[in-house]
Amino acid sequence: MAGMFETAGAAGGSNKAFKQQLNKVYKWYTGGFFVFVITLAILEQMGLSREWIGFIFLLATIGLYAGIGIMSRTTDAAEYYVAGRRVPAVYNGMATGADWMSAASFIGMAGTLYLTGYSGLAFIMGWTGGYCLVALFLAPYLRKFGQFTIPDFLGERYGGNLPRFLGIFAAILCSFTYVVAQIYGVGIITSRLTGVAFELGVFLGLGGILVCSFLGGMRAVTWTQVAQYIILIIAYMIPVVWLSVKQTSVPVPQAIYGFQLEKVTAKEKLLINDAKELEVREIYKKRAADLDAKLKDPANALAADKAAAEAKLAELRAANAPAADIGAAEKALAGVPKDEAAAKKAWTAAKTAAENKAKPLNGMPAHAAQFSGDPNGDEKAQKAYDESRRNFLALIFCLMIGTAALPHILMRYYTVPSVKEARQSVTWSLFFIFLLYFTAPALAVLVKYEVFHVLVGTPFDQLPQWVAAWNKVDPSLLSVADVNKDNILQLNEMNIGGDIVVLATPEIGGLPYVISGLVAAGGLAAALSTADGLLLTIANALSHDLYYKMIDPNASTARRVTISKMLLLIVALAAAYVAAQKPADILFLVSAAFSFAAAAFFPALVLGIFWKRATGIAASLGMVAGLGITFYYMMTTQPWLRGIFGVTSPVELWYGIQPISAGVFGVPVGFLVIIVVSLITPAPSRKVQELVEHVRYPNLKLG
Repeated sequence: MAGMFETAGAAGGSNKAFKQQLNKVYKWYTGGFFVFVITLAILEQMGLSREWIGFIFLLATIGLYAGIGIMSRTTDAAEYYVAGRRVPAVYNGMATGADWMSAASFIGMAGTLYLTGYSGLAFIMGWTGGYCLVALFLAPYLRKFGQFTIPDFLGERYGGNLPRFLGIFAAILCSFTYVVAQIYGVGIITSRLTGVAFELGVFLGLGGILVCSFLGGMRAVTWTQVAQYIILIIAYMIPVVWLSVKQTSVPVPQAIYGFQLEKVTAKEKLLINDAKELEVREIYKKRAADLDAKLKDPANALAADKAAAEAKLAELRAANAPAADIGAAEKALAGVPKDEAAAKKAWTAAKTAAENKAKPLNGMPAHAAQFSGDPNGDEKAQKAYDESRRNFLALIFCLMIGTAALPHILMRYYTVPSVKEARQSVTWSLFFIFLLYFTAPALAVLVKYEVFHVLVGTPFDQLPQWVAAWNKVDPSLLSVADVNKDNILQLNEMNIGGDIVVLATPEIGGLPYVISGLVAAGGLAAALSTADGLLLTIANALSHDLYYKMIDPNASTARRVTISKMLLLIVALAAAYVAAQKPADILFLVSAAFSFAAAAFFPALVLGIFWKRATGIAASLGMVAGLGITFYYMMTTQPWLRGIFGVTSPVELWYGIQPISAGVFGVPVGFLVIIVVSLITPAPSRKVQELVEHVRYPNLKLG
């Protein structure tokens, strides 16, 4: 295997033999992985503890990726930046699938579908549709230009350093946002696998990311991503197929989930009107009203809360109450907000949560309902329907355009030997991504069926062990509370975060813990594979595009690669630090990256390829305008960003569009600015115009 990776840069005549060698290596690898999982399953039955299973999965998979990274180490520029441009289409498709299917796809997407129902399909439609745009408009033409990176293309096509510099800035912005989400996912998975603290889990996973991309660049990342795709697709499929067999005796979840959806819909109607559910919702409604009253006079309410907590503690101490009761009272006193500002913040958040819990189905929409509201209802219902539908379409638009413009995905098509293989590679990418995306809606429905029919109605003292285990990892991901004190779990007494739906599926289905370890390893593979590609994109933008192309064009190959490795290490540590702060949920971070990429790159790339009149100053202004309007909208409407930038003005949504889809405003602005400015500025040089014509029409002679 080592020999194969070391000879990956050999001359073109051996391409066929190289592909045959790859087939052989990855067949042995897949077989060996199955043997590894079966062995662990046998050891579990013989008494191997869950902690050891978690550690073995973590160490074995990260060790495997590190091994491939070590075997693929290189200082050759073509190998480091584009894997020698000889990755076969089918393997580039698998690597792209792994690069693409991040923690958001593997962990977050089915969870989003679980929580939002039909509207979550926007992610699948947008992400899959984006690959059609890649195949039609970008991948083949960018491969013809032949540069290493997207900023490289912008610099060559538009001339001068300004478009290149703006491309570097945009690539770093969207890639850094995206990589923080991946490392956050790594922290969740690692802490669940091993029981270590989330923050330590972040840095443990980071070691696996760094060994691959640090030593061998794109060559190491490519062969690691192929290995990671095999693990993540096996891990995703096994529990879903099991749930399908358990519920319907049919091992094809994609074919039967419509029947299960009918049963879920019927159960939803029962839960909406269930007496115990109504009782719980009424309790939360009263809590929301009490918090609202406190917020009207926070100073007096805070003083009253503090006095009540102190009096309770004093009473228990005077009565020589049990230590557990005194400890609980001390904890309650410590939990009283320190000042009025902290009280307002805590009570506002609690009120919002209580209002949500006072809604039917735990605040979730009916799974099969297309949009919220009612087109035939009153004015409020019609407005809700229109905004829901508008946001659905806006999100699809942003995800499609963002997919087609993400630098770390487009870089993958520079690694294939020819334009023809670039097209084939996109087709294979779509196939390998389709396998997971076609399964995610089925997984969401099957898990919801289990929760509604098995978990809801179970006595609290008989809840499965995994509920307590996940609550220990992070209470915001999963928690239960007997609100109406009847010792029976109602749906509205359960908080479940979308980020754990996939990871908890094996335990929900009653599978052995080894399968939970396998799924966690699959999620880890998804997060690590995307993080590898993203970190490499950032490091390459800084070392190749900024340092080599703009600062020191005479830098040696070895120096450029060394600088890239140093920058990669710095960026990775910075991303890990930000991820450890738990800035926002995975799906928002990822979607923000898509909006940034869409607004910054798509107009400049498409017009640069298909309109020879597009000028450099126009492209630069278009990128600034598109990215600027997108960031401004997010900054003024997204809660976490509003807090970061100290925005206190009321939230004003444009046309009711949520901040997750901010790119819907930036993309048209970018196109408009580039077109208008190009028409009023001097045309590009004849050489550039002929180059654009030649890329689109290869048989056209230059000059």
